[in-house]
Amino acid sequence: MTKRVVASYCSSFLKPEMLHIYRQLKALRGVETFVITKEVQNAELFPFRDIEIVAQPYTNLLRHGWLKFVKREPPIVYRGEYQILSSMLERRGADLMHIYFGHTGVHLLPFIEEWDKPCVVSFHGADVAVKEDIANYPAKLRRLFGAVPLVFARSRSLANRLIQFGCPPEKLRINYTGVPLEEFPFVDRQQPRDGRWRMMQACRLIPKKGVATSLRAFAIFKKDNPHAEFFIAGKGPLQPELEMLAAGLGISKDVHFVGFLSQPKLIELYASSHLFLHPSETPPDENQEGIPNSILEAMATGLPVAATQHGGIPEAIEHGRSGWLVPEEDHIALSNAMQEMTSSPRALIEMGWRAREAVVRHFEQDVQTRLLESFYEEAIAMRSAGEPAKSEALTPLAPDFAEQVTAN
Repeated sequence: MTKRVVASYCSSFLKPEMLHIYRQLKALRGVETFVITKEVQNAELFPFRDIEIVAQPYTNLLRHGWLKFVKREPPIVYRGEYQILSSMLERRGADLMHIYFGHTGVHLLPFIEEWDKPCVVSFHGADVAVKEDIANYPAKLRRLFGAVPLVFARSRSLANRLIQFGCPPEKLRINYTGVPLEEFPFVDRQQPRDGRWRMMQACRLIPKKGVATSLRAFAIFKKDNPHAEFFIAGKGPLQPELEMLAAGLGISKDVHFVGFLSQPKLIELYASSHLFLHPSETPPDENQEGIPNSILEAMATGLPVAATQHGGIPEAIEHGRSGWLVPEEDHIALSNAMQEMTSSPRALIEMGWRAREAVVRHFEQDVQTRLLESFYEEAIAMRSAGEPAKSEALTPLAPDFAEQVTAN
């Protein structure tokens, strides 16, 4: 049987924090895929054999101005991207296009509405919020929801947010991040005899990751554990501010900003750490996390996680069993969680085992990949039949999803 051809559209391929997208594309087996992008970034980190670049077309200034200012056409039309994309997909024989990120789907709306094949759009977190740089973004999202057969969300919490933005519940499918378990072996951790606890966090240094809360909690933890260290893997605009905070808290010498790490180095850091912190918080634009990739990776290695009751995190962590959850922006509660989790060697080991089991059960890459491929086939069949999504198609989702939707 000939495999379906899926075009995977990502405006930039790929930013360092988009490793989960790369893993998803590389794991596809039941379909053939090629990448469509406007620019290739970090090719040494994300090598991919089949990339089509949407080149900037030659611009006829008179036609450009007429389409933009007289006809009031959207950018995808007056910049010429529409025609390039259409001919590219026809040449490659694409059966479906998977568009990564909701704001990219909004940009491509004129094409989505006219193309004779289906498109699906996946939402990842920051694209499920009010975006000041896109006029009428909520209204355009509603139009996007009507134009595609299926909408993917990286967590149930994001799915519920999409419903609030106007997405029909019957169109939603949960597309969890898949973790390649063979890359993250379990580590049987023991309580350090010399009191040298190693805490870590891996993320971009931006407000919603809550690194400032981690630093304040760590400063309290250090009062009873003077030899503890905190490693922060990642980069971002908040680093100077966070370094100043660490200095003000008097913990600079034991806080290590190690930058973005290669996968082997990051796995080494997981293995050598005793506790993983990720106190995500909701910024003013209500931009929420799905389920942070680093949380799932840490859990896969048996590294216990102390995090917040934010976004999709409670979908991965069962409080008190496979990790610990505290309220957002509460550094005292986070510090208490750290003390609680490190007070019993046996509890720490058992929590690590349960964390690994949770990832094996719900986030294993092969299972999530097969589910995604079934969603592609479903979307193609729906477009061919000219039928809207049916509510009974929600059965592949988590059992309580429909109840959550009703409750919201």
